Amino acid sequence: MNGFSNIDSEKILKTILKNGGEYADIYFQKSYVTSIICEDNKIEKVISGRDTGLGLRLIKNYRTAFAYTNDTTETTLLSIGNDLSKAFAKNGGSSKDITLRALNPTFSHEVQIDPSSVDINKKIDAVVEANDAAWGENNVGQVKVVYRDSTNEIFTANSFGKITAETQIGSVFMVQVVVSDGDITQTGYEPIGGAVGFEIFDIKSPTMVALDAVRRAQLMLKADRAPGGTMTVVLSSDAGGTMIHESVGHGLEADLALKNLSVYSGRLGEKVASELITVIDDSTIPTKRGTFVFDDEGTPSQKTVLVDRGILVNLMYDNLSAIREGKKSTGNGRRESYRQKAIPRMTNTLIVPGKSDPKDIISSVDKGLLVKKMGGGQVNTVNGQFVFEVTEGYMIENGEIKNPVRGAILTGSGPEVLMEIDMVGNDLGYAIGTCGKDGQGVPVSDAQPTLRIPNITVGGKV
Repeated sequence: MNGFSNIDSEKILKTILKNGGEYADIYFQKSYVTSIICEDNKIEKVISGRDTGLGLRLIKNYRTAFAYTNDTTETTLLSIGNDLSKAFAKNGGSSKDITLRALNPTFSHEVQIDPSSVDINKKIDAVVEANDAAWGENNVGQVKVVYRDSTNEIFTANSFGKITAETQIGSVFMVQVVVSDGDITQTGYEPIGGAVGFEIFDIKSPTMVALDAVRRAQLMLKADRAPGGTMTVVLSSDAGGTMIHESVGHGLEADLALKNLSVYSGRLGEKVASELITVIDDSTIPTKRGTFVFDDEGTPSQKTVLVDRGILVNLMYDNLSAIREGKKSTGNGRRESYRQKAIPRMTNTLIVPGKSDPKDIISSVDKGLLVKKMGGGQVNTVNGQFVFEVTEGYMIENGEIKNPVRGAILTGSGPEVLMEIDMVGNDLGYAIGTCGKDGQGVPVSDAQPTLRIPNITVGGKV
């Protein structure tokens, strides 16, 4: 890799481990980012930047010493490696021999249009197109449009003897609008993106992204307030996988589970969900936002079954948590950049589709709520309790979708909800996001089929 090929990685790793330790790694990153923001009906920011740096890490007695630098000369890296080796020197230990070999990818995916080959004015045109489309609709008071693409050249080397090199490209485009009729104000939001290049607009045009955001906001402007109480709720596949990501996924990240900070701690092998529920984390799904060839510790991407027909069978491990448990990493060691150490993170997390026709799920409900889009929320991973906003919802009466409602909030326990789900659709819908944890944000996707929850508490008008 240009910029790092002249560095003796074996020598640096041996220096880090010269006073002993279970593991050491090197993470080199060269990034190129373009960001365009339109707000107040004008282009506010056009930013293109480059960043290059390297992170070094030592794990000894399950403790971590980490350092990063923009100076990637071998002399500097050996000096930092020497300092790291002394971090836990009082515990003793001796160096180990390291022979590095390059890992070949287990799968490959390529973008169709490299963003770096696209003129900046064409990217600005897409932002302006969405902005103009949104402002052309009724009751619109605010519009924000964001375009961002990134290219990351990544090199890893670790004391397990692995070297990896990969170029990761991703793009996102999002529109947020605020509409008001003078008495009520509502917000609409629509994002698209993934491990894609400028072909992102083959997914949906800038105009369609904007109009979908406006439509959702205008729909809620006219909607009645949602009723409150315990009722049957159908989560549409269009809602994305917010529920599975927040109320289940984080609790299955090994660092939280092993520290008893998860409701799933110590429950491997137990039934934690309905037998209709299988949950996987899969970083090999082409074009999805959480897709990559190698994780940020050099472990090949893979599909990991977490819950198999209701039984908890695995957690998401990085190298540190895997070493602690005597297991292998599941390829979930991720970091925002070279400035942070890797920790267990989700990639593309989803509930596997079932056998029920979504129309049959709707028709099975006498009275309840259809959640078409989920919004933000909060989850306590220790006890599984969650609160989620519904940004687009409809009442279901006698098996038919009726009037839209606004202001609904779902509350409950993730494990209890998983146990209660009694119908799983044969469809699947994805949502994208940037998942935050320990001050780091990484790109993710989550997905679910249509799900029926017989009883859940809905906060709304009483």
